[in-house]
Amino acid sequence: MSPRADGLPAANSSPCAVRTVSGLLPVSGVRGPVLPHEHLALDLRRRGGEGAVLDGRHTGLIAAELTGLRERFGLALVVDQTCRGMGRDPGALRRVSAAAGIAVVASTGWYYGPFLPSRVGRAHVDGLVGTLVREIEEGIGPARILPGLIGETGSSGDRPCAPERKALAAAARAAVRTGLSVATHARLGRGGPAQLALLTAEGLAPERIAIGHQDLLDAPAVHRLLAREGAYVAFDTVGKTAYRSDTARLRLLLALLDAGYADRVLLSCDVSRHAYLTGLGGTGYGHLFRTFLPRVRAAGVGDDLVDLMTRRNPLRFLTGAVRDAPAGPASG
Repeated sequence: MSPRADGLPAANSSPCAVRTVSGLLPVSGVRGPVLPHEHLALDLRRRGGEGAVLDGRHTGLIAAELTGLRERFGLALVVDQTCRGMGRDPGALRRVSAAAGIAVVASTGWYYGPFLPSRVGRAHVDGLVGTLVREIEEGIGPARILPGLIGETGSSGDRPCAPERKALAAAARAAVRTGLSVATHARLGRGGPAQLALLTAEGLAPERIAIGHQDLLDAPAVHRLLAREGAYVAFDTVGKTAYRSDTARLRLLLALLDAGYADRVLLSCDVSRHAYLTGLGGTGYGHLFRTFLPRVRAAGVGDDLVDLMTRRNPLRFLTGAVRDAPAGPASG
């Protein structure tokens, strides 16, 4: 795909660069850790309830929190996996990125079951693919902010329902056409093998797929299966102890590392409610760095593997690049 006439980068114009809300960022320029599954702007309200919202009321808190993580831990990049139907606001992502001095990736795609518009169920998959490809190539909304990921798109059971299958198939076909990767939502960790089978059947390489929320599934054999097939295994709800303790997460992570799959691991916190923000008393986006990674290191995992899981893996997942960027100076 050639560069666009308007000067914006084509979707797959550079396999060694990340598409951020501010433009292309060379992989070599990302010297600190990456949070590959977060939400900086979000609205998942259904049938009342105000908890699952991150909007303009929280932008200042989010920017201040990310600034602190950049200064203390060298946080370099945040991937916002808020896609269509989740209250996506790419303009807010650009504002947070500028205020915090941290690169941010926006996403496209459709979420899962309860959040899928009726149109997805009625449409032909090719029509859905066209919608995604246009957004990837032309940008989101009036500001034409280019997404750098398709996700989080997924399912809620062991096998996707019919509309979820359409959304996943469209994500895979759009990824193949544009060079982006796909990150999934596997509710409570279930359904990862079925998601992977569906996505790869559409021609998407497994190394361009991250299966989400696997730290919520106490099934080391499933984790090994996904990693053996070449997919990334996302332990992306670190700190959400209402779902699973971090002690259990650590056990599952160490089992995957002991099996030799450190190069398939992604780690993040999936902040999805404003109560999780540190400014409102929550564990925040930095729980991974402040609390979980010290426990990982205490269990005998060295700094090189930590850098692999928190920087090189997410960059390789996002871009498909095989060459690792050099690490920056240690911080924190």
